[in-house]
Formats: sequence, C-alpha cells, structure tokens
Amino acid sequence: MANWLNNAIFYEIYPQSFKDSNADGIGDFQGIISALEYIRDLGCNAIWINPCFDSSFYDAGYDVRDYYTVAARYGSNEDLAALFERAHELGMHVLLDLVPGHTAIDNPWFKESCKDERNAWTDRYIWRPLSQSPDLNSPYASIRGFLGGIAERPDAAAVNCFSTQACLNYGFGTVTEDWQFAADSPEAQAGRLLIQDIMDFWLGLGCDGFRVDMAASLVKEDSDHHWTSKLWRQVREHLDERYPQAVLVSEWGNPHEALHAGFDMDFLLHFGPSHYLDLFRENPYFSASANGDIRAFADTYRKMLADTAGGGYICIPSGNHDMIRMRDTLTPDEMKLAFTFLLTMPGCPFIYYGDEIGMRYAHGLRSKEGGYERTGSRTPMQWDCSTNAGFSAARRENLYLPVDGAADAPNVASQEEDADSLLHAVRALNTLRMAHPALQADGDIEFLHAQDHAYPLVYARTTGRAGGADSRERIVVAINPSSSEARCALPAAYGGAIGATEDDVLFHIGAIAGVREGELRVPAGSATVFRCR
Repeated sequence: MANWLNNAIFYEIYPQSFKDSNADGIGDFQGIISALEYIRDLGCNAIWINPCFDSSFYDAGYDVRDYYTVAARYGSNEDLAALFERAHELGMHVLLDLVPGHTAIDNPWFKESCKDERNAWTDRYIWRPLSQSPDLNSPYASIRGFLGGIAERPDAAAVNCFSTQACLNYGFGTVTEDWQFAADSPEAQAGRLLIQDIMDFWLGLGCDGFRVDMAASLVKEDSDHHWTSKLWRQVREHLDERYPQAVLVSEWGNPHEALHAGFDMDFLLHFGPSHYLDLFRENPYFSASANGDIRAFADTYRKMLADTAGGGYICIPSGNHDMIRMRDTLTPDEMKLAFTFLLTMPGCPFIYYGDEIGMRYAHGLRSKEGGYERTGSRTPMQWDCSTNAGFSAARRENLYLPVDGAADAPNVASQEEDADSLLHAVRALNTLRMAHPALQADGDIEFLHAQDHAYPLVYARTTGRAGGADSRERIVVAINPSSSEARCALPAAYGGAIGATEDDVLFHIGAIAGVREGELRVPAGSATVFRCR
C-alpha cells in the first residue's frame, strides 16, 4: 500500500463546476491548477477528480467514449499532465475517476462490437440474442436491461445504468445461457487487460491512482463477488509490479470485500451496510434539531475495522456528487461538529468541494447531464462575491449550472475574513490532523461512548504500536450536537487524564468539555479534542 496514504486528506473536485479559466461557463484543468494552492492551504494533500475523459455526457462523464483522451471541455492531455506536475510540486497527489463497467454507446469500441461480422470487439460487450426473446427487460439482478435495435448483429446489448451505458464483458460468475462467458474465459479476461492498459497510460503521465466507479459490479451474477474480487486482485498485482505507489479506491460500500479484493481504500456511502446516512443526512446525529442515534454506525464501524485490520483504509466522505449536500440537513455550526468527527477518524477523509464553506444544495434545478436529483449538489464552486461567485467570467446563461444567487450564499473570500467561519474550522482541523499521528489513517480508535442524542460521542485515538510505548500518543475527542449538556462516565484510564492543563486542549468548538465529579461533561453544541497525559 502506498506510504503517502497515512496522512492523506482528499478533496473531491467535480471538474465542470470547480473553476473556469477560459470563460466558456464550464470548469477546466487550468482552473483546477489555479486553485491548487487554495486546496493545499485548506490542508488537503490529495485530490480526486470526477470523470474527465472524452464522453457523451449523458451521465456527466460516467459514459466514456475514449479512455485515452480527456474531454475537450476540460483541456488537453497535456493540460492534465501539467496538473499532475503542479500538484506534485505542491506535495499533493491526484486520483482520476475510472469507469470500467460500461462505455458510452457511441464509443468506437461499442460501434465495432455492433457490427455483424466478427472483429476484435465483438465479445468485449455483453450481448444477448434477440431471437431468444424480444423482451428487453432483464431477469438478472446485475444487469439493468437490454438495448435492442441498435446494432447490425441480431442481438441486444446489456446496460448498466442508463440506456446510453453498454456493459463491458467481464464474464458471469454463474453461467446459465449459451451467450454468457465465464469469468475466467479469455473473452472476459481481455477486459481486465484493458483496465490495466488504461491505468498504465495515465500513471505514466503522472496520475497517482484511481477511484473506481461501481467496482463491485464488473462480473455479472457474481453474488459473493468471488470473481470480481479475483479480477481486482490481478489488477493490484499488475500495479504492484509496475506502479507500487499507485492507489486504488473503490466505490464498493463494503470495506471487508473491497480491501480483500486488493483496493487500498473503500468508501462508506449512501448505500451498503455502514449506516453512513445516520451521520449527516437521514435523522442525522450531528443535528441538534434531529433525534439521531450513532450506535448502529459505531457498532458497524467497529466490525468493519476488525474485518479489515491491516488491509487498508475505510474512507468517510463529507458528501459527493451523488448525494444531497450536508448543508441541506445541518447548519454551518453543526457542520463544524460533523467535520470534527470526519477529520479525527481513522482512514482517509474526503471533503466534497464546497462543503468546507457550507455550500447549499440547490433545490428545483432541471436535470443536467443525467444528474436528476443529484444536480443540486453539482453547482459551481463559490469563490467570492464577484460575477458568478468567481467561478467563471461567462455570461450567466452560459454557465454549466447556475450559481447560488442568494445574498447570504457562502463563499471562500468572505469566510477567509471571518475567523469563526466553517472554512477556518476545517482548515484548523486539517492542521491538527497533520500534526498528530494518532489522528491519522493508521491510528487506533476506541469508542468510549457512542449512543443517542442524550449522550455525547466520545472516542480515543492512539498511535500504532510500531514506534514503541514511549512514542505513543493518545487523544480523546468529545462531541455533543444536542441542545443541552451531555454527560457520560469514562473508563478509569481516561478519567484522570483528560484536560489536565490548558495545553491539553488541542481544538474546540463552543465551550470546552471537562471532567467534573467523575463525569465527562460536554456542553451543548460543542466539540473538544484533548491530549491525554
């Protein structure tokens, strides 16, 4: 596993909405380059860029036409290589978003596969004979449906999500029809080799790794993901031989499976068993107005850590391009508490662009490039109070999406001037994480108290044992999002060690928690990070 991950803090960039350098209304690579120092100064030392390859943009880049060429709207391959180079100069790493499960239906590979005469691409996609049945619905849980009437060949193509996204062929874990290829067949293995070739190309240009879209879905009808996991382990073996510091992050939603499949990290997401939504979105624990409960999350997280110990990291994001923004369910002050949690947990945290200033979800927008309800989370970054919030010098009607036009719309420049802003809190937390190994990815965690809103969330972070007992560091985090003081008993090992001196308070939001009369008392709406003696 790449050694740079232990202190990595990631920043997710939706490229078309981040920074426009040429006044066409769409963000681009030169715009990202101009903002790299802002991201570095925020405290993030790694970036994930959403899909930027040549695309039909029916699904905002998750429908690739050419994996070896960037979309012209963002610039050129040379521009992206320059972005890699500048990021490295600033001590940062860059992950690209790889979509291996499907391509656009106007991808040249798919057009070749549509032909009636056999060629190199005939079996690179999943096809079912139309003669078997005219019904294009799918009886398979792993295939969304079939697309007919699009090819010379008398077959229908399987699709993953939208009808514009044809499934590449990685085989079937369970073969039940004569048109299905086994997962270990040469035809299916050719797909894995293609993934490796695409990765080699971009790693050779300076990319540091990939976030992999729908990573668990490649092999169809593979209920226990046995064959999909084997495929990714083979990819990891290839990378270990050629690019051992390359990082793979999976959109899997099950760290136990993903990390054993060769990924370095897996996200906790809005799907899967993690109870991630309990944190920030559905009856969120970090909202004073809700009645949230963090027990299910903590119990599941403990098990996930035990299952993945030593195998890689669990990533907790503030949000992403597929979720309603955190600001829709939390106030800026509540977001400070949420970020205290996010940035003091193990694994690698991910900050979705704009969450550090509390950008709002835009309700009521028309769908853009397949965004539908996700569109409101993809609006332009708000940099300042100038035209189009500093995102672009284009006419307003030419913007990729409208900016938040409210008088109180948050922006970077205004929050830079406000020492009590969310931006300053996030920056301070990132600085704190970088300064203390116990708070970084490898540090251990012990939940001392994790229940419902009547009690605070309290946990201890400790450095790993590799450095020896004398070099170990122990830090306690106490958070209370409720509107009244919360109390809890602590194990004897911690009760006398918390807050012994003012210097032991490393960070706080609101009033400082402390031990009184044998109890840890955490004021309402507060977060305190202590060094333990």
